[in-house]
Amino acid sequence: MKNKRFRIEDSLGVSYAPVEAAPPPPSANDDRISEILATVNELKRLTQTTTGDVIDACRREMAEVYGMRTELDVMKAAIGRTKHEIAVLHRQDFDGKGVRRAAGELDAVVDATERATTTILAAVEDIETHASVLRSTGGLKDSSSVDAILERTVVLYEACNFQDLTGQRISKIVNVLKFVEDHIDRMIEAWGGLEAFKDLIGERAGVSVDDESSLLNGPRLAEDPGHVDQNDIDALFD
Repeated sequence: MKNKRFRIEDSLGVSYAPVEAAPPPPSANDDRISEILATVNELKRLTQTTTGDVIDACRREMAEVYGMRTELDVMKAAIGRTKHEIAVLHRQDFDGKGVRRAAGELDAVVDATERATTTILAAVEDIETHASVLRSTGGLKDSSSVDAILERTVVLYEACNFQDLTGQRISKIVNVLKFVEDHIDRMIEAWGGLEAFKDLIGERAGVSVDDESSLLNGPRLAEDPGHVDQNDIDALFD
């Protein structure tokens, strides 16, 4: 701002220093703007810091998710292999060559051994009785042969004890097989029953004409249908 000069001052040549205008007082708006800018800068700083932390946390979580996915893929593959093995076991049972058949065959072994042992013991008992009668009559000049027969009957009695021990051991094996069979059935039911295994069971392989193993079925079990027994064979010759 310039001061007005008077004519007397111009004629006398009076000079003066220019008076500078005082700066305008700072307004309240400038303080508010500065405060807002400071707040914005602080928010920017916090946002950058928080964003970095969030990104790092997301990256860690994504890595954990990918790790879990890998583990789940491994578990899925293991479950698939387990279901396949169970399906194979079920197919063998369906074909009469699985755990159920093995347990049935062992039960049949125990029964057949028990019957044979009973028959042997009955025959030995008869021999012992007749030998005792011969020795008691005193009609023989030499009873050494009778004594030998009686001694051998005792040996036979002792030998027939195998049936009891063998039966106990085989019964333990049968119980284990039935335990496995029961838990396989439970796993099949837990995975949705046999319907869930249709795609895994697949078709049974065809039997070659030269393969005679399918003909080696052995003696039939009591529950086997369609087997020919000895009476049927004897009827062919009547």
